[in-house]
Amino acid sequence: MDSKNVNKILIIPYKDKEFLNEDKDAGAFSVPVNPESYTRTYKVEYDDRNGHGQAGSDPKYKASPPEELKLEFIFDSTGTIQGYHYNIGKKEDIEKGKAVDNQVKKFLKTVYDINGQVHRPRFLKLCWGTLHFPCVLTNVDINYTLFNKDGHPIRAKANATFKEYISPKKREQKARNSSPDLTHRRLIKAGDRLDNIVHDIYNDSQYVLQVAKVNGFSSFRTIPIGQELILPPLDKTEI
Repeated sequence: MDSKNVNKILIIPYKDKEFLNEDKDAGAFSVPVNPESYTRTYKVEYDDRNGHGQAGSDPKYKASPPEELKLEFIFDSTGTIQGYHYNIGKKEDIEKGKAVDNQVKKFLKTVYDINGQVHRPRFLKLCWGTLHFPCVLTNVDINYTLFNKDGHPIRAKANATFKEYISPKKREQKARNSSPDLTHRRLIKAGDRLDNIVHDIYNDSQYVLQVAKVNGFSSFRTIPIGQELILPPLDKTEI
């Protein structure tokens, strides 16, 4: 992605974890000049503690934490950065060195300040080209690098880290999409075996007779090619 030829990064604040109610009071924030790149971090956590008297390690998978996205961008009022686009304020604000402070305050209001209605920082969607990242801010460093004669900052660099946020409702829905507690349907193809299909869905082939009964099969060994197979939630006490 060529950062110079795409729209500016837009950070949209939301009041709710389902990302349905945009927070108009805070307002969306458009990054003044796009960074040259961004970093996406994926982590996998393992428990590599050894049992008593055991040598070596056999790391056990624990979890995959949410993805992190890191951005670095600039706030500026010098007028010397090509492609810089931001309403830096009135002329007197620039002369008094308030323009960069105004930009930083607007950014922090969107991503960091507490929403009084929900008593927490806002939920965010970060949009840039093909990137659409639901998230929350976890860390931001503002490094002031240039100053006017009165000591007011006229340039600052922001390093921000955002953590992917998926609401509990969507996490549950995603988990249930592959759950044996849902009804699944599968078209029977040549070479399919009912015991293998049952094992794929329920992680156990011992429910094959229940599935055969639900679908009206006289035998689980011979299943009709081309028929839609129904694999419903099962009472696991009936084996």
